[in-house]
Amino acid sequence: MHIAIDGPAASGKTSLGRALASHFGFLLVETGKMYRAVALGLDRGLPLDKIHISMNDAGRILLNNDDVSDILHTPRLDQGSSRVATRPEVRQLLVRLQQEIATGRDVVMEGRDIGTVVLPHADVKIFLQASAEERARRRASQRHQSQLDDTLREIITRDTRDQTRTIAPLNPASDATIIHTDNKSLAELVSEVIALVEERLHTGDTAAK
Repeated sequence: MHIAIDGPAASGKTSLGRALASHFGFLLVETGKMYRAVALGLDRGLPLDKIHISMNDAGRILLNNDDVSDILHTPRLDQGSSRVATRPEVRQLLVRLQQEIATGRDVVMEGRDIGTVVLPHADVKIFLQASAEERARRRASQRHQSQLDDTLREIITRDTRDQTRTIAPLNPASDATIIHTDNKSLAELVSEVIALVEERLHTGDTAAK
């Protein structure tokens, strides 16, 4: 079974993905970390053709066989990953890797083009939405930052780039369930999506696909 979660930065994709993967025993694939790893490689001075991204069975992201999962969430890499995601050669490489990871596996995959590009035939597609202000508050809280205005500007800059890029712009799939998370707790969101997934399982929709 494939569950696709899309949405803008700090909309709750990763928290939801982790909860679903834990509940159903699926592999969680955080595709944003792959783009961050590419940005980190470039930041370290590596040429693109010398950057190799992979994921191990525990879902950890490797940059040239170095586990970099715990150092990828910085404001610098927020913007860097959004920029590298506009490069066709990067997207082609990582989309192919993401599809290979999902082949023959039950996965929860989260990102920005999972339901439209990476897993267009996913059994369940979720698109999370939240206001830029709410997402900035969440991001600042996660990073223990006090400069909310700076975080908000970063969120808006990234939204603009993600929504206007010519390759796989950030848009919900036509068959995605759109969920607004501004006034929802994580527990409420997780419960809602678990019910949706279980409904698909019980009705046999996945078997039909």
